[in-house]
Amino acid sequence: MKKILIVEDEPGMVKLLSRRLALEGYDVHSASDGEAGLSLALEKHPDLILLDILMPKLHGLAFLRKLRMDAWGKNVPIIVMTNMHDPQKESEVRDEWHCEYIEKSDWKLEDYVKKIKATI
Repeated sequence: MKKILIVEDEPGMVKLLSRRLALEGYDVHSASDGEAGLSLALEKHPDLILLDILMPKLHGLAFLRKLRMDAWGKNVPIIVMTNMHDPQKESEVRDEWHCEYIEKSDWKLEDYVKKIKATI
């Protein structure tokens, strides 16, 4: 069973994604701040991480910097989710950190599921 870690501070989003991904057969874990998410990622080694950028305790980009320094973490697939429309930030996330990028307002739940299945 593939493991997915959701690092997101919006409880409704976590609940929605967790339920749907569990129905798809994924083992889902979540953290509501960047520090807890980084600890869980390094402990559980999920097959995919869904990461919000604007996070308490550890910003999403700081999370990426720290995670990519780890031998395992440098290769784990990550889908960055954000409410910000920022082409420069999107380019940085894609080019520098080698992550997928989703603007939450443009995506429906089924789009997330399709993107996750295509990524792992």
